[in-house]
Formats: sequence, C-alpha cells, structure tokens
Amino acid sequence: MLIFKIFRSEEWAALRAEGHSVGAPVDVADGYVHFSTAEQAAETAAKHFAGEENLFLLACECDRLGSDLKWEVSRGGAEFPHLYRELRLSDVTWAQPLPLVDGKHEFPAGVLS
Repeated sequence: MLIFKIFRSEEWAALRAEGHSVGAPVDVADGYVHFSTAEQAAETAAKHFAGEENLFLLACECDRLGSDLKWEVSRGGAEFPHLYRELRLSDVTWAQPLPLVDGKHEFPAGVLS
C-alpha cells in the first residue's frame, strides 16, 4: 500500500541532496513524519497547503518503512500513518509535482481513491 507525503520544493530538494530528512517543520515539532493515505491526501493538501505552489507528492510503500510506521488516530477519528524515524530517499517509491490549478492541487492520475 502506498502512503503519501507532501513536501515543499525546498524540502524535496534537501531530501534528494542529503539522502534523509526529519521532515517539514510540523514533523519536527510533532516528533514524527506525517503521511496520508490516498483517501486522506486531498484533504491534507487543502487543509495544510492551501494556495501553496511548488509542492511535490512523495509516495512510499508501507512495507518498506517497517515497524517505525505507526497508524494513529488523528483528525476526525481517522487513522493516519506516522513515521517515527527520518525519511530516507530510499524510502521514496516515486515523487511527482503537485501543481496548483485554479486554486486546487492537482494530484497525479490514479492517486486519489
């Protein structure tokens, strides 16, 4: 199962350059890397990245993240995937731009459930 991380372009560039990342400022503050499922990704983009350009959608395979990936109840009682270690470039299955089109983020075909 793929889960998704939204990164700003500079965060994605840093991950590619350094090979690892503790995440965005919210991840550092919370002590884990926030992810979303395909069902949650659009709401995450709208709530936390409204109007932001130059975003990237990173996909990671749950099985590759091992026991450091925890599913925890968050907004609205839904379980969200949280990674309790740094995100490694080798964890990323693929990354695609997440363009802002008419005020809404346009996800790659086939991502949203």
